[in-house]
Amino acid sequence: MLISMVFIFIIGYLCIALEHTLKVNKSAPALLTGTLLWVIYMFGATEFVPTVSAHEFNAFLANNPRLADLPLAQQCINFVTNHQILDSIGEISETLIFLIGAMLTVELIDAHGGFNFITNRITTRKKRKLLWLIATLTFFMSAVLDNLTTSIVMVMLISKLIENKQERWLFGGIIIIAANSGGAWSPIGDVTTIMLWIRGNISTGATIPNLFIPCLISAIIPVLLIQRKLTGTFEVSNEREACHIDDPIRKMKRKKRITILVMGLSSLLFVPIFKTVTHLPPFIGMLFGISLMWIYTELSNKREFNLSDKQKPTVAKVIHHIDGATLLFFLGILLAVDTLKYSGVLNSFSAMLDTYVGNVYAVNIIIGLLSSIIDNVPLVAAAIGMYPIADQAMVAAAANPEYMSNFMQDGTFWQFLTYCAGVGGSSLIIGSAAGVIVMGLEKISFMWYIKNISLLAVAGYLAGAAWYIVQNTLIHG
Repeated sequence: MLISMVFIFIIGYLCIALEHTLKVNKSAPALLTGTLLWVIYMFGATEFVPTVSAHEFNAFLANNPRLADLPLAQQCINFVTNHQILDSIGEISETLIFLIGAMLTVELIDAHGGFNFITNRITTRKKRKLLWLIATLTFFMSAVLDNLTTSIVMVMLISKLIENKQERWLFGGIIIIAANSGGAWSPIGDVTTIMLWIRGNISTGATIPNLFIPCLISAIIPVLLIQRKLTGTFEVSNEREACHIDDPIRKMKRKKRITILVMGLSSLLFVPIFKTVTHLPPFIGMLFGISLMWIYTELSNKREFNLSDKQKPTVAKVIHHIDGATLLFFLGILLAVDTLKYSGVLNSFSAMLDTYVGNVYAVNIIIGLLSSIIDNVPLVAAAIGMYPIADQAMVAAAANPEYMSNFMQDGTFWQFLTYCAGVGGSSLIIGSAAGVIVMGLEKISFMWYIKNISLLAVAGYLAGAAWYIVQNTLIHG
């Protein structure tokens, strides 16, 4: 059973990694892998449950005395269906609902032309100055918005400003790097940081101050290296307009567009504060912000006399633009990883890493480089499954307390994983959602990116990693 589960997971992983070659959306193999692994796990429940989950299983039976006289197989089936699956889907739902809220907020801002207030203020014609402006905007925007949306907005901008394809591709490479680096230092800046934050591996107060400088370095180094290829000024095309604005948006009241932008960004930034104050899951704070924006748009739409009902961007309409395929991909991957955790595969793998590598920095640097080939979501999900969050009792009882302390909340392992998984994906253009979207919009070739951007991205990644290691060593050492 165990071998078949690992085999199916590897095949599923390959299908996800080869999405563009197979021309099958990665959500499909992810869902198939997740469901198949749960089926196999259920058939092997009598093998896995009493050994891997012995403590939880015994507690479950103690709380359900009616199951005492049933055969072991029936007890295991009840444990899986009434405990493990419910726990799994509960944790996954927290992440998915948060992502739905974040996506909806961003789509609502975009539907009201909110991002144009930012991009239309860029008027410089100097190539190097524009490069720094684009990199800076992308870095900070991706800390609040998702990497995908930030990349789309920035690519739309450079497509209107830069005529030369090769120069535009250089800017596209910097957008990818800056989006991934900017998303790694904020708990809401990337899907992987969201996962780690929601599950309690990292906190806002420790993540931002510890990762901001390493992430900034990982973005600055490539910009410094690439600016040598850009000199002089560029000619503005006849289409000059930083971002195309549709007629319905032009007709919309400026005050409403600004209000939606401010409300949207405020609701995203408010979520970490909400979690700290109320101790409720982040998705509750996200839904709170969405509800306020929904009420405001419904009331303000009544005063938009220049627009027809079809042109008014309501939440009910915008919700159809959410990327459902991406949400299903996360669902499938997280379901699959949970079965590997419950079957003991991830525990065995973590034990092997501890034995043969035994260094949290080395493990995470490897994970970061792997994330440029394999999607970083399953990599981080696997890491979460491999290593539980350590508490004081676990550290005290460990054979090596100093090593075990790395796995406490905000410990070195989780913080460095946040950096490596987010920033490492820039090494290849297929290693992140930002890279894939820029590749599609600008038609950047895989080999061109390797020749012109990959080494710069790796240099930035390793420089930021080195800074974090030195910084962490000085603080703790």
